[in-house]
This record gives sequence, C-alpha cells and structure tokens, in this order.
Amino acid sequence: MLLEYARNLYDLSLDAAPWLILGLLVASLIKFALPTNLLQRCFAGRGIFSITRAAVLGTPLPLCSCSVLPAAVTLRRSGASRGSTTSFLIATPENGLDSIAVSYALLGPFMTLVRPIAAITTAITAGVLTEYLAKEEPVKESQTVTVAGNENSLCCSSSDISCSKEAQQPTTCCVESQDADARNNGVKGWIVKVFRYAFVDLYRDLAFWLIVGIVIAASVQTFIPPEKLTEVGSGIMPMLLMLIVGVPLYICATASTPLAAAMLLAGVSPGTALVFLLAGPATNIGSLAIIRREIGTIATIIYLGSIAVCSLGAGLLTDYFIGILNINITAELSSSHNIIPVPIAIGSLLLLTLATLPLIKPIFSKRVTTSCCSS
Repeated sequence: MLLEYARNLYDLSLDAAPWLILGLLVASLIKFALPTNLLQRCFAGRGIFSITRAAVLGTPLPLCSCSVLPAAVTLRRSGASRGSTTSFLIATPENGLDSIAVSYALLGPFMTLVRPIAAITTAITAGVLTEYLAKEEPVKESQTVTVAGNENSLCCSSSDISCSKEAQQPTTCCVESQDADARNNGVKGWIVKVFRYAFVDLYRDLAFWLIVGIVIAASVQTFIPPEKLTEVGSGIMPMLLMLIVGVPLYICATASTPLAAAMLLAGVSPGTALVFLLAGPATNIGSLAIIRREIGTIATIIYLGSIAVCSLGAGLLTDYFIGILNINITAELSSSHNIIPVPIAIGSLLLLTLATLPLIKPIFSKRVTTSCCSS
C-alpha cells in the first residue's frame, strides 16, 4: 500500500511539474511585460465593454484574493468604475496562467476549459449588476491599507497595500540592490528578474499548499475507493457545502487545483469540485472589509451573491453537460500523461525540487540569523 502511495504521489508530481513551470514562467512574463497604465486605460469608463476587459485581462494574472487587492484598489482610485473593479476582483484570483496549466495536468481538458469560462462569466455578471444596481460614488482619496495574511492560512501572500498614485515600494536591504543590478544588466537582467519572480517569489507563495494538495490527492487515490463518495458527491447539497467551505477560505487558484483533483478521485462530481474552484480562490474573510470600503456595501453584497449563485449555476450546468455529452472525467484526469516526454517531466520535477529546498531549509536549521539576506 505504501509503495502504491509513493507511486501515485510520484505520478501526480510528474504530471503537474512541467505544466506548473510553464505557468510560472508565463505568469512572470505577463507581470513584467504588462504595463500598469495599460490596465488603467482598459478599465476606464463604464459599461459592459470595460467590465469584460477587466475580466479578460485579470484572468491570466497570478494573483490570489489577498494579493489582487493592491492592483484592484489602485485601479479603482485611478478612475476604474465599480463594475470593472468588481469584475477584476473576481476573475483574477479565480484564474491565472499557472493555475490553468496545473488544471490541465491534474483535472483534464474539459475542466480546464470550463473553469476560466465560468470564472469570466461570474466576473462579468457581478460587474454588470454592480454597475447598474450600485450607485457610483466619488473615488476615495489616496491612503494606505494593510492586508495582513494569516500565516497559517491558505492565502498565497500577505502584503502592505499602498493606494496612492505613487505606490510604496518594498525597502528590504536586498531587493532594491538586486532590482538595480537587473536594470543595469539590460536583457540579461530582465531575464533574471523573470526567473527570480517565477521560481522564488511566485513559487514560494504557492509551494506549501500545492504540495499539501498533491499529497492529499495521492492519499485519496490510494486509500479511498473511487465509488466511495459517488452517491453523495453530486447534487445541490454537496455544492452548497463547497460554497460554505470555500467562501471564507484563504486559498489561491493553483493550490486549490490538486484539492479539486482529490475530490474528483474520491467520487465527488465535477460540478461540486468546480464550485470549490470558483468560490475558494475568489473570496476570503480578511479582504471583505477592504472590498466593502472601496466599492460600497451594496456592491459587496452583489459581489458575494454573484459568486455564490454563479458558482452553483456553473456546477449544476457542468454536471448536466457531462451527463449529456457522456464525458469520462476520471479518464481525463490522466489526459496529460503522454503529452510531455518523460525526460522533460523528470527534469521539471527536479527543477521544482531544487526550488523547494531553500523553502524547507529554515525548518531544519536551528541557526538564528539577523540579516534579511541570510537564508
């Protein structure tokens, strides 16, 4: 049994590794290639077109429900409408190129397609309702907001948010000198920044709970018979349970993916898993107070209500169409096995293992350090 567990753990890790690396790199490229002023121009104005642009542009960005707040608040105070801001607040944490890549590896092509479509639909719906039901108010003056992430939570990051036109910059003793060196080195420095953000900053935020999710998925695959939860894994009640669990939870889109895969392996319906994938990353209790202050009470109620209703609707429709189209989700869970050559998959897994080592080193180190540059 332990050998089977080790094998399942290895297979899941091997499947996810190359797609995760692809997602990390593309997400990092977007971060450094997409100018902030472009987002501000696209979000300007009212109406469904700016709301749709906010949803589409937010979809590939690698931000969770905490780390999306600095961008959303800054855009709002730069002239974005409530509808566009609400749309961005939903579409961005529910997706991300890194989570889409991992979805293909662990959930299969059907769920990979349905997930962003449902998220964008939810975002546009919430944005339109907010635009026409919530009275627009003058944009607040610049001030600094702190979003403190719970260190024991599933949220990908915690950050200090500056909403002034000139955003505050981190002032650690290492980061500024590293960024200056990168700028001075031209293209080489830019490439270094992209890789550093992908495999240090972004991966550090995702690694722990991504590993936990893969461990849980391997455990379910090994120790729980596939038919165990089939009878209770579909219908409105399990979806409501996922909604109740997901809304207050701190979890990002990438880290939620292996947990959803574990649900599918245990016999939970794809629609129920989709509700968790939509509701979990989109919201968390810690960010609601700031969202309410920025877009108002009515808009916040619309924001939460749209996530709840659209998630349930997407889940029910997903189960319905899977039944109509006779799609075998269990077979799709391993659809990426033969796409990536084994040597590339193994190399990707080794690369991620090397990226993980600096993260676990402090756990086993008893040395007390005082410099922020020390590892």
